[in-house]
Amino acid sequence: MKRVVITGMALASPLGSTISSAFERLKVYKNCVQHWEKLDEYERLNSSLGSFVSGFEVPEHFNRKVRRTMGNVALMATVTAEEALKDAGLLGNEIITNGKTGVSYGSSTGSLDAILDFYSMCIDKKVKLLNSGSYIKMMPQTTAVNISLYLKTKGRLIPSSTACTSGSMSIGYAYETIKNGYQTVMIAGGAEEIHPTQVGIFDTLYATSSKNSTPELTPSPFDKDRDGLVIGEGAGTLILEDYEHAKARGAKIYAEVAGFATNTDGTHITNPNKDMMAEVMRQSLANAGVKKEDIGYINAHGTGTVNGDIAESLATENVLGSNIPISSIKSYTGHTLGACGAIEAILTIEMMNKNWFAPTLNLKNIDENCGNLDYIRDCGREIECEYIMTNNFAFGGINTSLILKRI
Repeated sequence: MKRVVITGMALASPLGSTISSAFERLKVYKNCVQHWEKLDEYERLNSSLGSFVSGFEVPEHFNRKVRRTMGNVALMATVTAEEALKDAGLLGNEIITNGKTGVSYGSSTGSLDAILDFYSMCIDKKVKLLNSGSYIKMMPQTTAVNISLYLKTKGRLIPSSTACTSGSMSIGYAYETIKNGYQTVMIAGGAEEIHPTQVGIFDTLYATSSKNSTPELTPSPFDKDRDGLVIGEGAGTLILEDYEHAKARGAKIYAEVAGFATNTDGTHITNPNKDMMAEVMRQSLANAGVKKEDIGYINAHGTGTVNGDIAESLATENVLGSNIPISSIKSYTGHTLGACGAIEAILTIEMMNKNWFAPTLNLKNIDENCGNLDYIRDCGREIECEYIMTNNFAFGGINTSLILKRI
């Protein structure tokens, strides 16, 4: 089995679209949530909040021809993939196009505006809004396919469309692909473009925050006064590489992917199952060959929903005990859905390498129904550790747990 390391990273996020700017923004202790005026147009929609990408610029060479099959979700994915390869020192390297590099990437869905174009065909009985790129923009594998097409990769293509675990699942699949010797390099991550229909989905489940007049106070994961999640957008791309290959070319290494596990609840499509959440964490520890005491920090999925926070925190306490520091980056960015696993992995790696971990914002009064954990709150905490765990959970009862090691 081969060791797998991360040699390149790039993101587009509400915190910023460079890793350094996003990390520094964490230290401001202010979330990125805004009142989204567009949502005021919809009757009976409880939430009018959103969290939007900041500082993202599309390079000039992404011209109209390049972008004709890309909605915003694929565009963010492809731009960050190029930036991550540049960061890894692999952009233009023959390994990208000789079959030794694959793509493992996902989003909850394709571009929703493109889906609405097909809907208009059914309602208006006209195809005027459709073109040759419409389906490519809307299909669930649009991020992976557009990255592969743009970069001309010829290796494996693994699309993940597993809702809120799309980004973390992609990293895990990429890790397994290299570990087992199928590819030398993998471009991995997740993306999501924000759309009113996404807010509508969670609104119907009474899972969105309606603190519309005080966006700075929400979401508030694990707090007894939380009232739901906030939808965000973004993309995160990581370059995973065979350790020996990275070492031979003198690449800088951000971290090693030490372990990964995924499972499904098999119980309910939207209600979380704390027992299977706990099991995926146990499996991840076993896959990494480490003990719970080795973990120095846990990045929580931490969406700010009552059922999710309670189930996750109880599962975490069950497996890892009460002494490991934990916090939720979603308290800053909102829930970026298919992108969250990748964005959070990138920021957690950066925090690990800087020995500083961000708190959960708006966590003033811990819900007594949540697990007894070492919640980082109020301000960041200086921690030096070798291993971190980052967990994500999704509709369909899909659970993931990644363990990353400092190099």
